Amino acid sequence: MFEVQELDWQGRRLTVFLPPSYALSRKQYPVVYLHDGATLMMNNLNYMYRLFREGLLAELIVIGISSSSRNDDYTPWPESAATEGRADFGGRGPAYLNEIADSIKPYIDSILRTAPEPESTGMIGYSLGGLVTLLAAYRRPDVFGRFGLLSPSIWYEGMLAFTEANPLPDSGQKLYLSVGNREGVYKQNIQRHAVTCTLQAYRSLRGQLAGEQRLRLSLTDGAAHDLASMSAQFPEALLWLYGAADGQQTGPEVKRAEMEAELISPVSACMLPGTEMWDMTSLYNGLTYRIFVHLPLKPAPPEGYPVLYTVDGNAYFASLNDAMRLQTRHPRGLPSGMIVSIGYPADGPFVSERRFRDLTVPDIQQGLRPDGSPWPVNGGADAFLDFIEQELMPLIGRRYNVDHSRAALFGHSLGGFFTLYTLIRRGGLFSTYIAGSPSLWWKDKVLFDMLPELEEKLRNGELACSLMIGIGSEEDGMLENARAFYERLVPFAGSGLSRLAYNEFQGEGHMSVLQPLFSPMLRFIFASEDAKLCI
Repeated sequence: MFEVQELDWQGRRLTVFLPPSYALSRKQYPVVYLHDGATLMMNNLNYMYRLFREGLLAELIVIGISSSSRNDDYTPWPESAATEGRADFGGRGPAYLNEIADSIKPYIDSILRTAPEPESTGMIGYSLGGLVTLLAAYRRPDVFGRFGLLSPSIWYEGMLAFTEANPLPDSGQKLYLSVGNREGVYKQNIQRHAVTCTLQAYRSLRGQLAGEQRLRLSLTDGAAHDLASMSAQFPEALLWLYGAADGQQTGPEVKRAEMEAELISPVSACMLPGTEMWDMTSLYNGLTYRIFVHLPLKPAPPEGYPVLYTVDGNAYFASLNDAMRLQTRHPRGLPSGMIVSIGYPADGPFVSERRFRDLTVPDIQQGLRPDGSPWPVNGGADAFLDFIEQELMPLIGRRYNVDHSRAALFGHSLGGFFTLYTLIRRGGLFSTYIAGSPSLWWKDKVLFDMLPELEEKLRNGELACSLMIGIGSEEDGMLENARAFYERLVPFAGSGLSRLAYNEFQGEGHMSVLQPLFSPMLRFIFASEDAKLCI
């Protein structure tokens, strides 16, 4: 096994792990410094020994550095506590890094056979330890060249602004960045932004580091901010940062670590005729979406196909695809258009945990849902919109001949809420909005509170689009809200709202209304007002 030494450096405990061949050779070894003592190494000890012995990971020396106050040593500047009643952050990170770089490292280099150059010297930490590791990449690239940031606390007040205002020194650094896409979801404080802040930092760093071999992002689906998840990333970080032993073939673990994060992947499944489907991971919220695409039967017009975007693709993409194939087949049928439905990698029609998160604005729900289940995490509508606007729509524009000046958005229930929220907050993103049975009850009818914002834009000519609201006559409790929302917008029909339509489908309930809604919705989107169609 490893030779382990415990050293004391001016009150700090240093735990030294020497690789299996250290006592049998005279060569110099790379060194990795770990925050939080030996925790990451101890949690992976047998696995690390196997990687070293089988040549799957280049042998290196690991130094664990203890800290009696993480809140002080691992933070870049003083800040108030993230949670009321907890200790404030001391901001001694710069002094702590200088202590490692100017005192501890020279000491280790003097007693062990180390490769002292920055390109052979690494630093890895998790949580706040990942935060101070990122700080080291900015402040001490003269000493350290390889950095592992495992679930780093980039939510820390001012850290994102710091990374964006201060370009990373171009000293050949390599950075491994990992995050679980469920980190912080149950937090009510600044830590709830853990995923979005980490991904924003990654996007910023990706624009600064030349070459894909210098920055790696590892997104773990379902992982929360816990030591087990973060410890699992430690060997992966080393594998990517240091690679295999000289002359050894990379094993499955190394191959997995060396691969650039796959953000788009095809899905092998029984496909509907005339469709495509793939999974796509967002760099705005870290979540994976299943994208369903209807491919039109007819050639595109010179300006490109109009395109309908929908949410809840698992639930009704198949019906919309069939409706378009049937209604566009005749020469005088519905004009061709594309449909892009956003769903989830799941078999069921609805994925409650995901849609509550993506389709709502933040709210604290009391008690249980009407079916007796807990309320899922909510409030991710803006990050979901960032995904649609910044990632999905540009990808669709590159892959297909589409006219995004004639783009529409449709959602039902919570998706209807999301559609109207998008109209209010990002009305210029689509030219047509269709809200089916909108859940206007969400957050004490918050969309009614936001309506003056939309009215002001329509009144001032800042927005020009079309809106259709559809709902079943049997939707008790929701019907009154839908009528009231529509009536507030009637004064703008024919001006800011070039077309405004409201349809009540007699005898239909909350779910049965979908099928009767689809055909008039498709005509509203794709057909001209005076067209005489054969559908």
